[in-house]
Amino acid sequence: MPRYEFKEGSSSKFWEIKLEGDSFTTRWGRIGTDGQEKTQSFDSDEKAQKEYDKLVREKEKKGYELVGDGEGGDDDDEGEAIEGKSNPELEAAIQKDPDNVDAYLVYGDWLQAQGDPRGELIALQHALSKASGAEATALKKQVSAHIKKHKALLLGAMAKGWSDEEITLEWHLGFIRSARLGRKDYDSEFDVGEGVKTLLTHPSGRFLRSLAVGIVDASDGENSYEPVLESLQEAPPKGLEHLFLGDFEYPEETEISWSYVNDVSVLYKVTPNLRSLRLRGAGADLGDIDLPELREFTIETGGLPLGAVKSIASAKWPKLEKLEVWFGQDSYGAEGGVADIQPILDGKGLSNLKVLGLRNSEFTNDLVKVLPTAKVLPQLEKLDLSMGCLTDEGAKTLAENAAAFKHLKHLDLTENTLTDAGTKLVAKLAGTVAAGNQRDYDPEYHYAAVGE
Repeated sequence: MPRYEFKEGSSSKFWEIKLEGDSFTTRWGRIGTDGQEKTQSFDSDEKAQKEYDKLVREKEKKGYELVGDGEGGDDDDEGEAIEGKSNPELEAAIQKDPDNVDAYLVYGDWLQAQGDPRGELIALQHALSKASGAEATALKKQVSAHIKKHKALLLGAMAKGWSDEEITLEWHLGFIRSARLGRKDYDSEFDVGEGVKTLLTHPSGRFLRSLAVGIVDASDGENSYEPVLESLQEAPPKGLEHLFLGDFEYPEETEISWSYVNDVSVLYKVTPNLRSLRLRGAGADLGDIDLPELREFTIETGGLPLGAVKSIASAKWPKLEKLEVWFGQDSYGAEGGVADIQPILDGKGLSNLKVLGLRNSEFTNDLVKVLPTAKVLPQLEKLDLSMGCLTDEGAKTLAENAAAFKHLKHLDLTENTLTDAGTKLVAKLAGTVAAGNQRDYDPEYHYAAVGE
């Protein structure tokens, strides 16, 4: 059972707790004595886990520190020490080549020898990857049962969030490969920022490659990712390849302009291996973007400030293959225009770019005037101008320069303000053209599809 100790001044105390299904046993007293013991039972495993987590947090706040398994522990018990086992050399081999299955299997053999249940989980999931039919079904059940049985060690303080479905995990060869964290409703007390930090510092999350974060706190009507960014700074996930801040449904969960991305420039040094970065929300401060391994960048906003536009236009991401920018509405803080994205149109530093989305813009008509001669256009396979203010006049401009777009595999013009006549003009500009779901055209008031 996990053992905690508190040593300060004349105090020299221990506290142990062992979780078993719907009950747990605690033992406490002065170090060097047998202490006292008490068993408590609950109506369900979930209630027992909730109280277990609460007591552990309380002890940690009082200064108790985890020191080990305690005496009489059983390596197969739910109450195993949450720190697990570690072998820096074998872990480094996986971190160097995270797709190397053999490296996981060698590590798994070592973990099993140490009595760490992650070792068996590696073996089970590897067998599952090779199985099919009835054998695969049986192995899936074994994997689920194994994770549930050992969730105290495999999840630690994340167990409650996982039980409450505010943490969703994808396991790969014994470790968490992908995770999503977010509050389910306004009444939730789940600390998402702390949850991210726990995930990043927990042994099960040491090979994390993908992280998505939903609602952090919208109880006062606004949502902010500042706590998450702080956690990413405090516990840098060097192996993280995919990050999505803003994984929520708008306007159902919150309006896109009521959620604040904040200063993400802190990410560039702590997540050097990012392959994709997706941001959804307002108030984005992008700073000097320098992401040498990035392949995809998406920012979805109802009002992109000029500073962010310029950051994107001058970014250093030589391997970028997909760029998607939502500019938004002037009334929600959108700034900039064609002149401010000229470096993008010139393809500056974007030699690998194949997919370009200049979406949700109020200057789409001006954009299509310069696109036919844009240096970046010939290298593109897909162009997305959806959700903007493209009118029949803009459609005519596109049609008059049809030759410039004929190489495109796909052109997206959905959710603009074209009439039936306008959609006919653009119908054959590229390999495939999407031009449905057009919005009503108002000659006095043009607005991008998403603002609030």
